[in-house]
Amino acid sequence: MTRSLRNARYGAVLTFVLGGLMVGTMTVRIPALTDKLGLSEATVGAVLLVWGLGALVTMQSMRRIMARAGSRAVLRIGGPLTALGLVAVAFAPNLPSLMVAVAFFGMAFGTVDVAMNAQGSTVEQAYGRPLMNGMHAGWCVGAISAGALGSLAIAVGLPFTANVALIGLVSLPVMVLIGRTYLPEPPAAGTATAARRRMPPIVYLLGAIMFFAFMVEGTVADWNGLYMRDELGAPEALAALGYPVFEMGMLIARLTGDRLRTRFGVRGMLTVSGVATAGFFAVVLMAPAALVAVFAMFFVGLGVATISPLTLSLAGTATDSPGPAIAQAGAMGYAGLLLGPVVIGFISDATTLRTALGIGVVLGVLIAAASRLLPRREPAAMAPAVTLPDREPVEVAA
Repeated sequence: MTRSLRNARYGAVLTFVLGGLMVGTMTVRIPALTDKLGLSEATVGAVLLVWGLGALVTMQSMRRIMARAGSRAVLRIGGPLTALGLVAVAFAPNLPSLMVAVAFFGMAFGTVDVAMNAQGSTVEQAYGRPLMNGMHAGWCVGAISAGALGSLAIAVGLPFTANVALIGLVSLPVMVLIGRTYLPEPPAAGTATAARRRMPPIVYLLGAIMFFAFMVEGTVADWNGLYMRDELGAPEALAALGYPVFEMGMLIARLTGDRLRTRFGVRGMLTVSGVATAGFFAVVLMAPAALVAVFAMFFVGLGVATISPLTLSLAGTATDSPGPAIAQAGAMGYAGLLLGPVVIGFISDATTLRTALGIGVVLGVLIAAASRLLPRREPAAMAPAVTLPDREPVEVAA
């Protein structure tokens, strides 16, 4: 293994960390943003919708871009633009300018989200062994760090603008520097037509599985606290613990997921993950007390954590170049992240929040069922070598 390949792995992981840090920082300081601009809850919902739609728009258009430019070029542009977008959000003086800044931030991040997974797949294939779960663990580290730094900023009285701008300004030069570590992707045969042709069926199946998993993640992120407080009678402080505990479960699962994949394979892991997600989500809904539900949330995080890294990793091996396939599967998955909380809201209005959250159990069952449609044997697409410009070929033992 050469130093260049090792640096590429570190650079990919750090990209995930910074992505989680920037997105998490904006999320945890939303209450401060509402105070700064005097926003209502409905307006905050509109702001988040604009951010999500901006990301989804760019994700939907990334197949052609990734086929032509590759993840390295996209990250070298999209990474710094995402940091600048966060700075723009920090300094937005009113609602119209905030909407523009949030849309720009979302669109820039949409390019990074697809490209960093494609880069992760390229590095993974160069190593010849699973690495994607560990890279997604970097995202969890960034998100948890955002929560810790946000809490510290609140404790010392740092306002929204200073906190968010500082994270963006620190992330900007780091994104520029790590751009030098990214690997070029192997050229795809027929690049001009690769982006336009229909993907192999397995890519759409993997996108559907990720759609279900992201619906679970979005549901937990947006509705867990309200469920704990209103349905289980938890105090505010205890209700707020559900999501961090869920994220901690995700982090632990992703740190161990690559070793488990080597032993059990994607098909087996996804099946178990779906069953675990359904089972422990059912425990959350049947919990007699909030403390039991918080404890069960840790295991929901363990269950759902490896689904998106595994599906993206497998999608990256479905075509000659990982970028277009990951763009397609990623866009399908991200749609679930946006749609899940909205569906829960409509169902809870018609029934109860506890009943609406039952969709988490259904989604876990769907993940397990869809996973059985995957081939038993994974494609041998983790190439044992990749050639770097102006350097010797990198050979890695599988």
